[in-house]
Amino acid sequence: MSPVISLAVEAGLQAEQDLLASICAGDAEFGLLFWQPNDRALVMPRRLSRLAGFEHASDVSAAHGWPVLLRETGGEPVPQSTATVNIALVYAPPRSEGDHGRIETGYRRLCDPICQLLDELGGVASLGEVEGAFCDGRFNVNLDGRKMVGTAQRWRQSKGGQRPVGLVHGALLLENERESMVAAVNRFNEACGLEQRVRAESHIALHEKFPAPHVLERLEALYRKLLIELLGV
Repeated sequence: MSPVISLAVEAGLQAEQDLLASICAGDAEFGLLFWQPNDRALVMPRRLSRLAGFEHASDVSAAHGWPVLLRETGGEPVPQSTATVNIALVYAPPRSEGDHGRIETGYRRLCDPICQLLDELGGVASLGEVEGAFCDGRFNVNLDGRKMVGTAQRWRQSKGGQRPVGLVHGALLLENERESMVAAVNRFNEACGLEQRVRAESHIALHEKFPAPHVLERLEALYRKLLIELLGV
């Protein structure tokens, strides 16, 4: 049975925030959510809404079928559609870890299971920036040198301020919708007066290389193993 829940993009973003709030409240030791959009949107950090051209660019994007939504994590515009699977990992690190390196460790915990999966499939997995990729970053998960997963994270204090709780997020490109996604990002950037342009060939969808039908079930199992071992639950 697939671990993925089908949600509208807006509902998926809210589900991630609800999960973060739940773990902050102490309702569970960790949260793991896989969700796949049943519509599409161009999702971007709230800071971009302060740009002078934002409203015009949002109207242009919506007119082409890519309504703009704002998210709480940073980065740049990211297209979300049925071609994407989102992974939300929510946990409070063991107190023994301290705060040093918490951000990098969070990214590693998100990325390592994906890299292991790619290794199992026979792909070449790597982490790092890819020229021409949208929302490029040091912790992209790349397949054969092309971006497959974008990552971001946000931290909050638990109830009573006892410990930090992280929401570490990955957007995995499962199916090939690279051309229309790149067009959506470039259209918004141009209308908003932003210089960045992105390229379809800088990305790759998992199913372009590996049609593996049970890949998400395997990935969920790897995350659960990691979290149970980490938190001792």
